[in-house]
Amino acid sequence: MSGTERGVDADPGALGSRCATEATRVLERTFELALVPAPPLEERDRSARVAEWWRADGLDVERQPVGNLWARLREGTEPGRGAVVVAAHLDTVFSREVRHGLRHDAGRVVGPGCGDDTVAVAALSVLDVLLPSRTAAPVWVLATVGEEGLGDLAGARAALRDPPGPVEAFIALEGNYLGRVNVVGVGSVRKRVRITGRGGHAWEDADAPSAVHVAAAMVHAVAQLPEPSGVRTSRNVGLLRGGESINSRAIQASFDVDLRAEDPAALAELDTAVDEIVGQAPEGIDVEVTPLGHRPAGRIDPNDPLVRTAVGALAEVGITARLTAASTDANIAYAAGIPAVTLGITYGDGTHTEDEWIDPDAIRLGLHALARTITERSA
Repeated sequence: MSGTERGVDADPGALGSRCATEATRVLERTFELALVPAPPLEERDRSARVAEWWRADGLDVERQPVGNLWARLREGTEPGRGAVVVAAHLDTVFSREVRHGLRHDAGRVVGPGCGDDTVAVAALSVLDVLLPSRTAAPVWVLATVGEEGLGDLAGARAALRDPPGPVEAFIALEGNYLGRVNVVGVGSVRKRVRITGRGGHAWEDADAPSAVHVAAAMVHAVAQLPEPSGVRTSRNVGLLRGGESINSRAIQASFDVDLRAEDPAALAELDTAVDEIVGQAPEGIDVEVTPLGHRPAGRIDPNDPLVRTAVGALAEVGITARLTAASTDANIAYAAGIPAVTLGITYGDGTHTEDEWIDPDAIRLGLHALARTITERSA
């Protein structure tokens, strides 16, 4: 174990001391891994580096065809128990063209992907020296692919479709979520709407339908959809393209829709409403809809033992937990009927920007709370 004894079976003070030591290693690995680009579903280089770490840490690494990495930290002593799985995603939102790398700035660590989710990936294997040497339930760590953007949670889907064994609890790690216990998986439906017509001259064919005009009307209608009562939802058109010239009736246009909701029924209602809007195109216009992704919505009861354990573990390090909602790998666990939460390793902000930052001094707190959550849940 790289000169470090496996497992902490002593008093909480010993865990705190070990977490402080391992926080240094986590930060070093965060700097190293942040240099490796990992757009969604293009994580091979980053995956290879993480696999090298895990093998050097004494772990047996299993790689799934989709690109996920699995490693078992504990066998489990109680027959019939499912595993506690701790997952962090390898990918970031940044293309290979973005300048990668981190820097220290006024007590913070700053740079693309540092908190989402590089520091969480760097933390996975150090859990091996923070957990008790024996646990009743098996404990696995998982590095997933395709969590961001159009990756559509591909790694989590593959992992829970074909896990190494039964799973009884799932913890998704987001590097900058410290203090949050995410109990709602925000679902999403994404689709591309492509509109085509015959086009024409802006003056001579002024009566011809313009694909751009039709797209604009549809986008406006999507934005005006009513909010379902009592459920938080959102509808967004983040990309709009089209047209050929300023003096042409547009032949083609397209837009990408992102619909989100905390509740599966509300998400389905939004999806149906958008389908009705795009199905009402004027004569002479063709519409093609291409699915881009579907993340299932779900949740865990705030009184579930996993939630209570996570809240209590944060309290041990002086942090008052906030119960929140977001879209993470845990969404797939909810869809599979597996109790799941999303937790964090440290504080941070600026997510999905090149000035994203994390607090390096709080990593030890996140490790402590995470290790205690896993320990109690796997007991």
